[in-house]
Formats: sequence, structure tokens, C-alpha cells
Amino acid sequence: MTEQRTAIQRLDYTPPAFLIDRVDLTFELEETHTRVLSRLVLKRNPAHPTADAPLVLNGEELSLESIKVDGRQLTPGEYELGDVTLTIPNLPAEAILEIANTINPLSNTTLSGLYVSSGNFFTQCEAEGFRRITYYLDRPDVMAKFTTTIVADKTRYPVLLGNGNRVGQGNLDKNRHWVKWVDPFKKPSYLFALVAGKLVVLADRHTTASGKTVNVEVWVEPGEQDKCHHALASAKAAMKWDEERFGLEYDLDTYMIVAVSDFNMGAMENKGLNIFNTKYVLAKPETATDVDFDGIEAVVGHEYFHNWTGNRVTCRDWFQLSLKEGLTVFRDQEFSSDIGSRAVQRISNVRVLRERQFPEDAGPQAHPIRPDSYLEINNFYTATVYEKGSEVVRMYQTLLGREGFRKGMDLYFKRHDGQAVTCDDFANAMQDANQFDLTQFKRWYSQAGTPQLTVEGVFDQAAQTFALTVRQSAPATPGQPEKLPYHIPFAVGLLDQNGSELKLTLQGEDAAEAATSRVLHVREAEQTFVFTGISSKPVPSLLRDFSAPVKLDYPYTDDELVFLIAHDTDPFARWEAGNTYLVRLLLQLYRAGDTPKAPEQLVAAFARLLTQDRLDPALVALMLELPSENYLFEAINDVDPARLHAVHHGLTQSLARELRSQLFAAYQKQHTGVPYRYSAEEAGRRSLQNVCLSYLAELDEPMMAELLSNQYRRADNMTDRLAALKALIQRDGAETWLDDFATMWQDDALVMDKWFALQALSDRPGTLSRVQKLMEHPAFAITNPNKVRSLIGAFCHSNLVAFHAADGYGYAFAADRVLQLDKLNPQIAARMAACFNRWTRLEPGRRALMKAELERIAREPGLSSDTFEIVSKALQAGQ
Repeated sequence: MTEQRTAIQRLDYTPPAFLIDRVDLTFELEETHTRVLSRLVLKRNPAHPTADAPLVLNGEELSLESIKVDGRQLTPGEYELGDVTLTIPNLPAEAILEIANTINPLSNTTLSGLYVSSGNFFTQCEAEGFRRITYYLDRPDVMAKFTTTIVADKTRYPVLLGNGNRVGQGNLDKNRHWVKWVDPFKKPSYLFALVAGKLVVLADRHTTASGKTVNVEVWVEPGEQDKCHHALASAKAAMKWDEERFGLEYDLDTYMIVAVSDFNMGAMENKGLNIFNTKYVLAKPETATDVDFDGIEAVVGHEYFHNWTGNRVTCRDWFQLSLKEGLTVFRDQEFSSDIGSRAVQRISNVRVLRERQFPEDAGPQAHPIRPDSYLEINNFYTATVYEKGSEVVRMYQTLLGREGFRKGMDLYFKRHDGQAVTCDDFANAMQDANQFDLTQFKRWYSQAGTPQLTVEGVFDQAAQTFALTVRQSAPATPGQPEKLPYHIPFAVGLLDQNGSELKLTLQGEDAAEAATSRVLHVREAEQTFVFTGISSKPVPSLLRDFSAPVKLDYPYTDDELVFLIAHDTDPFARWEAGNTYLVRLLLQLYRAGDTPKAPEQLVAAFARLLTQDRLDPALVALMLELPSENYLFEAINDVDPARLHAVHHGLTQSLARELRSQLFAAYQKQHTGVPYRYSAEEAGRRSLQNVCLSYLAELDEPMMAELLSNQYRRADNMTDRLAALKALIQRDGAETWLDDFATMWQDDALVMDKWFALQALSDRPGTLSRVQKLMEHPAFAITNPNKVRSLIGAFCHSNLVAFHAADGYGYAFAADRVLQLDKLNPQIAARMAACFNRWTRLEPGRRALMKAELERIAREPGLSSDTFEIVSKALQAGQ
């Protein structure tokens, strides 16, 4: 690639030349010709280095009508209109700027700015969508008070919603009406929101700890109200939790959630008016799985928690994105842990981190949680910023304790409420509130890559000591060939040969204060920690609760791992022992090339799990699942995906044969037949039931075919029905079952998304042809991100064997779709292009085929910055 584009650098940050005290907006809504009137109360920013700098406003896809300064109309010679900017020189120190412009929401397929979906108006302004609405200083460190008046046809758009509190409404001529909204809190433009259309509401009230009554409203299209009860309950639960855990109350009269089917993201935290993808609002047992219910609970919590961590205190610039996102992901994970199973939540979060973020850290898109540069900010809404960012926040709590973390949060809000700040401001609040030196810890913000801990244990019988030597290292990443040591909280425990936990006393400490689990502070490239009073050789339990986002290497024997599976009291460490054993086994089988056979040791361990009553069924389900093929992919150089899939599938079949009776007994025990109820306990029971079912489905027996058919036919919920269908479509007669499901749910868009994904993920021959044919299905639309993700995304990102077919047709299909989407919605195109990130890990034949498709995308004239950045970095990884 020879094309060069200018990257934005974090260290080039300059304060804005002007600040905006107040914004008055008026929208005259029409699908193809919306008129926007803005009135900005401006003043020069004394922090800007140039005293007479011009005002440079951002604007894209806008038609300018007029500009006034302090009531005087400007002539074209008094301003400069560029493709993406409006420059006005010679403004006084204080001024009132009035701008009129028009936009075409109906043609806006980017779904950024103001657009039309199903005949209704919606906005999405993060990160830089407000500039597609009107000319503005579209950056997060410009915070203003917004007043919004919406004018529209009363019949077509009876509901008009905006940020803040509704202060007025009325009727106009020509069947029009208006509503005025005032947001009393300063906010950046990315938090602006507007919704207008034919919507209905499910409403309730929440009384805060201080006695204030808040209206809680969920707005959806007519006919969807019966699917909103879980989202409404989740919002109220989140409000209560935030008051109890962090002392944070809601600050407006009404909290609104609005669901839209065309949306680039999961949801958006606009102040008081959160706009959600329907996927994270609409749910009832017949149409949504337990995973969907969990997701709604987490995402509703996440967006609500942004009211303080993101809205009341926002980020100074987009390089600080993890300041709000990493912190808020941590908060939603804690919320989910407190109302559900903490152990299951923690393991699930770590699995997501390892399967999505670890590959990102090891690939061409590697970047710190606070990046140093970007071409397109939309490309930094990544697993690193979100999931790794949340792990960095969690480490504060691990280092400081829950009470210390709360003290730091309190100081953070006290110092910065109403401000746009940086990651350093958050770290300083934690440090100052606890008098704890976090200087070295801040390297987590600036260094990319996943640190590796290599640990050795030495038992000294004579001295009755056990020494743990910890060596840390970090791989080279793009632009960062060498790394400095991190400050890593390393949680450990020691188990004796009977499985009892030992009290841990470090050399030189008072044994009276010993605990059975403790956090070691790893700060050097190599450190040794010596535990005293150890009378027999222990088995170490390491990285408990996944205390840091690192890779761990300890020379466990298989016997020691099986021992930890049986005895470790830390749920994560117990699961991790099993996961480590399984990864080791699968990689050995891959390298050997033999027909997989489950070792007796593994069969015995799984049999014990299936027959134990004292363990949480959800935890047992997680321990029975094999590491995913995508996770194993990262551990193999010159990987052959077809061979990896064969090994993974072969071990699954072997376990099913060896454990048939135990799996069937556990399935029958969990498959109680009681009416569906969503709760953490019941969801855990169903997860174990359906993991057992997935193994049993590998047995080519008439009895198992009948078992699957019965569960599909008799299920009163989507969790059980979909689990059965997933197995049925791998057998003969798949089309019959798929047709039956589609006939049943053809009018439900979200259920049809599941139908698309099931087929895209199938490992049956001909999957690519079916995916191509499904693109012509009436329920599919290339302009809808949910459809793209469920069909194209599922195939390209998650179907290891079909996407990586040796003929390269999967790669050509993906490249065609990236180019097609780039002309419609560059954000979604860039996310699809990320399926090429791992091309250098493939065996030479596939590697060459994938590189050729990357080069084809790169040569496309007019490629968006979004896609160009992903593709160019991927190609650079092979140089």
C-alpha cells in the first residue's frame, strides 16, 4: 500500500479555540429535507495558545443556508466553507452564532447523525456524528447546556423525545406540533439525542434513596410492549444498585430507553435518552434466550451507569475513551455479578477477553487502552478499550480493596463533576484518595500487548518454605518493540495434598496475620516470593479470580491440574485448571495428528463434575465446555483450521461416547419440564442441560435424534428450542427443521437473526453457498447492521472451518462484502474487515489467499478511512 493518510496524535492535543456555554436547537423534521437551526453562545477559550484563532466548526453532508453573528447576516466572503469544516475568522471574544442548514436523514445509510429507521427519526452522535446534523465544535471537551425544540407532523410523528426534561409542547398550523426539551447539565455534542415517530411506551417509577421519584420509560414500536418488561426491570435494578454500591442517584425527572432496529452499536448513553439496538431491549421467553436476557440486563446497566461515568464526567478527547468505557464495563460486570452468580460472571468475562481481546493484543491492530494515534476514531471502539480497560479498572479494586476503590471514585466525582478529563485524572483520584503510589501501574494505559507471567515453584522441605519466582515479559507490538515492567496484582493460594488451603506468610511477616489467599505485587522483571511454614509440597493456585489480564505459564503436571479441578476453592482458578488441561490436550492432539481419544483422566474428571450436586450448574456447564477453536487458533503458528476443527470435533465425540450415561442422567436431571422462568439459578440449570445435549447430539443414535426432536417441539422457551435446533441442523433433514423454525418466526426480526447465525456457523459442507443464498432472503437487508452481523459476521468471524476453506472462496466472499458495505456504512465495513487480522498465523497456502484479498480491498478507489485503517495495519503486519 502506497497511500498515506494523516493520523491524529494524542500528544498533539490542543484545547479548543472557543467554548460554547449554551446551544439552542430547532429541528423541522422531514425525511428528505430536515431543517436545523442552531444558536450557539460562544466565548474564546483563554487556554488556547493562539489569541485570535478562527472558529473552525465541523460539518459533513450538510447544506448551509445562512450564518449570523450577533444578529448580522454574514456574506460568503466572511467565512470559508470546506468539505468537512466551516471556518469563521475575526470573531469577538464573546458572540452569538446562528446557523441554518438542511440534511437528508432518509439517505443516511451510515446510521451516524440523524437518520430514518422504519419511518421514525433517530440519532447516533458518538463519536463524531453530531457534525452530520449541524456545524459544531464536535469534540468531547466542548461541553454546553442544550435546549432542543422539535417540530414535526403530528400524525406521522406523534412522539418527540430529546435530552433532559420536557418543559413545553403545543400545536402549530398544517397539523404540526412541537416539544421543547431542556438538559440542565452541560454535555458534549456526542451525547445529544433526538427521537421522533410512532412509538409506544412501557413505564414505571423509581424512588431514589433520597426520596425523589423518577419516571422510567421504555419506548418501542407498536406491538413490542410485551417484550419490554425485562429491560424496564433491569433499568430499575441498575438505578438501585448504583445508589447502594456507589452512592450515585439519577439526576433528571425521566430516564428513557428507546429501541431501534437499525443501529451500529449495542446502545448509546445519551443524557436521559438512551437509544438501544432492539437486540438489547426486546425479550420474552418465546423469542429470547437466557443469553439474551443476560445481555439486556448488562447493557441496560452499562448505559445507565454511564450517566455518571461518561456523562457527568466525560473524556477530554477520544484517546481517553477507556476512561468512560473501561470504567463502565467494570461497573456493569460488578452489577451482573451482584445480582447473579459472581463466579460464572467472572469466568464468562475472562473468556470474552481471551477470545476477543487477546488476539487483538497479539495482532496488527494492537494498541494500549489509551491509544497514541488513530486515523478513524470509530475503529477504537475495541475489545482493548472496553474489556481490557475494565480489567485495568478491576486491578485498582484488587490493589486498593473495595473500600479504597469507593474512596477513589468519590474523590473522582468530587473533583471532576461537570468536566471533560483524562485517564490520568482518574488514576490520580485513586492514588490520592488512598495514598497509594500508582506511578508504575499507569503503564497499563500506555503499553500494548498481553504481559506474560512465567512462574516457577520450589519447595524446600528442610526450611519448610515454598518459593514462587515470577518473571514478567511483554511482547513487541506495532510501534512498541520494548516494554517496561508492569505493576501486576498476582493473587495466589496454596493447597496441601489433602486439598486444604494453607495460610500464607511471606518471609519476614507475622504469621498471625496470614490469610489463605493473598495478592502479590509483581513490579520487577523477576521477583521471588518465599512463603514460610509450609510442611509439605503444595499445589499452587495462581492468578485467582483472574487478578490481572495476563498470560500465565506454570509447569503444572496433568495430575496437579486434575487435583485443582477437584479441590480449588477459587471458582475461576478451578475452571482455569480444567481449561489449561484441555488446551494442552487439544494442542497435543493437533500436533500428533491422531484420531482424538479422551484420556481416562479427563473422562473421570468430567464424570465427577456431572455427578456432583454441590456445584453451581452454570459453573459445571462452563467447565464441561471445550476451549473454542478461535481461542486455540491463537496458540498455533502456521495453523491449518480444518485440522484444528477435526481435532476439536473428534475430542467432543470421544467425550460423548465415553460419558454417554452420565451426560444423559445429568440432562434428565436438569431438564425438569417446569414452566420457563428467567433467573440466574434457572438459567444455570438450562445451561448445564443444553451443554449435555450438545454432547449427546454427537452420538449417531435414533434415541438421540428423538431427544433433540422432543426438546425442539416441546420447548416453551427460545433457549431450549434453539439449543435443539443447533444440533438438529447438523443432521440429515436440516432443511426441514430450518423451514419449520422460519415459518414459525418469520415476522420477528431478532429471532430471524438467530436463524441466520445458526446457518452461518454450521460446519456442514456448502455453508458458504447457503450464506450467499440467504443474502437474498426477504428477512435479510445489507443496510441493517444486525443482519450483517448475524449472517456475514458470524460466517467470517466465527466459522473457522468454512471461512478458512482451502479454496479461498470464503476470503473472496468477505472481501466482496467489505467493499459493498464500505459504500453504505464504513463503520460496519471496518468491523467486517477485521476478519482478515489473523492472516499471518495461517499456513502458507491460506495465508497467500487471504493476503491477496486484503490487497484487493486496499486497491479500491475511495476506500473509507474506517476500512483503510484496518486493512493497512493488517497488511503491515506481514512486512
